[in-house]
Amino acid sequence: MSRFWMVRHGPTHAKSMVGWSDIPADLSDHAALARLRAYLPDAPVISSDLIRATATADAVQDDRPRLPHNADLREINFGAWELQTFADVEAETPELIRAYWEQPGDVRPPGGESWHDVQARVDAAIDALIGTAPDIIVVCHFGVILTQVQRALGISAYDAFANRIDNLSVTDMSFDNSWHIGAINHCP
Repeated sequence: MSRFWMVRHGPTHAKSMVGWSDIPADLSDHAALARLRAYLPDAPVISSDLIRATATADAVQDDRPRLPHNADLREINFGAWELQTFADVEAETPELIRAYWEQPGDVRPPGGESWHDVQARVDAAIDALIGTAPDIIVVCHFGVILTQVQRALGISAYDAFANRIDNLSVTDMSFDNSWHIGAINHCP
């Protein structure tokens, strides 16, 4: 069995769609980071290669072993929508952005990824970790975590979007011939 402790990176305070932009996290809440470190098991830590995830992984690592960063654990690639607000994109292409969020699947932003693209990329990255350790801490992003919530619960992407995933929260799931979900968005 493999248990995954999926940690969302620290906040960026951006008010726009942040996908592949390398924006740092605000890791000034030392009490929250201490609670998170104490809550997580003694297990290997892996993260996306984006600085907000790598810095958060550094902050929770302590004496835990570190695995190489993995670009396949990156957030959604928003393409031309990157760093734009929902309102700005909606003003330009209202039908497309609404379809992207309300009917996630094959719809993609110009130059970006569809939900199915993200899910396939992340599923492959997580599947490669199955069996490498009993517990694995994965420091990543909102969209990455939701792809795995969707998979573990066997729900639609639209239903997965209904789950809140706060910064510095933990969502745990395990694989033992099938997926099982533990806590979603647990804030220690």
